Amino acid sequence: MSASKNERIYLSPPHMGGSEQEYVRQAFESNFIAPLGPMVNGFEQDFSKLTGLAHCAALSSGTAALHLAMRLVGVQPGDVVIASSLTFIGSVSPVTFLGAEPVFIDSDYKSWNMNPDLLAEAVDYYISKGRKPKAVIPTDLYGQCSDYDRILEIIEPHGIPLIVDAAESVGATYKGRHAGKGALMAAYSFNGNKIITTSGGGLLASDDEELISRARWLSQQAKEPEPYYEHKEIGYNYRMSNLVAAVGRGQVEVISDRVERKREIFDYYRQELGNCPGISFMPEAEYGRCNRWLSVMLVDEEEFGASPDEIRIELEKENIESRPVWKPMHKQPVFEKNTVFGGKVSEDLFKRGLCLPSGTAMKADDMKRIVDLIKSCGR
Repeated sequence: MSASKNERIYLSPPHMGGSEQEYVRQAFESNFIAPLGPMVNGFEQDFSKLTGLAHCAALSSGTAALHLAMRLVGVQPGDVVIASSLTFIGSVSPVTFLGAEPVFIDSDYKSWNMNPDLLAEAVDYYISKGRKPKAVIPTDLYGQCSDYDRILEIIEPHGIPLIVDAAESVGATYKGRHAGKGALMAAYSFNGNKIITTSGGGLLASDDEELISRARWLSQQAKEPEPYYEHKEIGYNYRMSNLVAAVGRGQVEVISDRVERKREIFDYYRQELGNCPGISFMPEAEYGRCNRWLSVMLVDEEEFGASPDEIRIELEKENIESRPVWKPMHKQPVFEKNTVFGGKVSEDLFKRGLCLPSGTAMKADDMKRIVDLIKSCGR
């Protein structure tokens, strides 16, 4: 059955796969209710198999994962860290936690991700000033991998680490390998709206065992191996709970189905709306396979006859959630004094972009209703 007109259609709600309750039952029976336990270990192993990244630390959020990654590469006050501008603030706020300076890179139109040419310009500039960037953090926007190899060509000669914000790209691939593979570290999110969810949570992954071992230690308050509580460094309370991890284990089992369904939803929207004057959709970069976490369209107000926000308001009147594209970080009041290289592309995508309902449990009637409402907004 489709959703009734009174039942809200959310942007990207959780979708359980069926075995989550069994894993949770096992967690209850084992009495590992507090943080850590066999489900956390199992979830880390499951995710390692999925991604091909050898070592994983399950954490409380994707933001926590990025914070630990910044700490692990030695980010300190006054350092420069280069990041995507078109992203969610959780991608870059951890840089500020450590007193460093985020520098923003604009997108390109072929992927909507970090523009490698502008990245090269930024790296050269800061090295010439004696401020070699401490890390580069590209965001895999809306489930599409950044051009990792091109980015690595730019930063590896300078010894700058690549830390991928793969919060949105679980299940996506880059040149046949899972999102995040090839970076020094990759951060993932399992927030309630992600393609798979643990209700809230994240994970840091790497092929470097020492990095992940230290991440685990820092995420558990950096307690020294003594029978009493002794601390020589400041750590964090960032570990994932055993119950949350139990949900995650069930979700990992259905990731391939979720990716296929997300892509079907995107293809439906593009087929039904792509020929409307003034409407186009987020491209898929030739180097990878996007998970289409959210279906995102661009609207030319003059050609279509309505702005993205007017469409959003009309959908909301019918209890259907949609959302603008991320507002670029360089346009956020908290970062108004930070440096940006470029900026016009992400500003344009923000101005014209609209994220459409992309829940994998949506029915055909729901999707047709959404499409019909969007079409009715045009000329």
